[in-house]
Amino acid sequence: MPAASSGRTAAPSRPPAGRDPVTSASVLDRALTLFAERGYHGTALSEIAGALGVRTPSLYNHMRSKHELLEAIIDATTAGVLDDFHAVREAGGEPADLLYRAARVYAYRHATHRREALVVNRDTSSLDEPVRSRMQARRREHEHALRAVISDGVEAGAFGVESPALASFAIRELCVSIARWFSEDGPLTADDVADQYAGFALRIVGAPEGVAQRSPSTAS
Repeated sequence: MPAASSGRTAAPSRPPAGRDPVTSASVLDRALTLFAERGYHGTALSEIAGALGVRTPSLYNHMRSKHELLEAIIDATTAGVLDDFHAVREAGGEPADLLYRAARVYAYRHATHRREALVVNRDTSSLDEPVRSRMQARRREHEHALRAVISDGVEAGAFGVESPALASFAIRELCVSIARWFSEDGPLTADDVADQYAGFALRIVGAPEGVAQRSPSTAS
């Protein structure tokens, strides 16, 4: 994820002895953690500075504003979601294969980028215009693209769902929820979760039972 740009290259701030130097990347990472835990509006710059062991004015060597940090997080995350989907689409395949892989990569991202997912889904509305509209447009693009895969499957007779729009919404919401409960210390790995949720996606669209019970290796 790219760090927020201030238009200049700043020397690392000097934290107390025993701490790593503060950089643009570390400021963004600490902001990401706090935004995910407390929300954008619930996090003060002084708390980000305190977590890094520096005074608040030192942060301005690495960013212009708290809003810039939020924009950087959401920009990188929404771009990553679209890149994941486009890679699946460009690889081609039958509708069931495309949907399986599209749902799998979306589920996997929500298991491996939990902080980013929580911030995007809760705090995109906190962005100022025109940035907010641009980020929301990216999210709509992903929804419409996933819906198109389902619609293509319905037209081809591969899926039996009545409403591709509703099915797309259900699959996306199912995957988004992973960020709220998944733990790396739990009994399931991110790959396990992604495989199972991809199978759930096929069941949602009414794929034939044999297809919906496919092993992950047949659709990778």
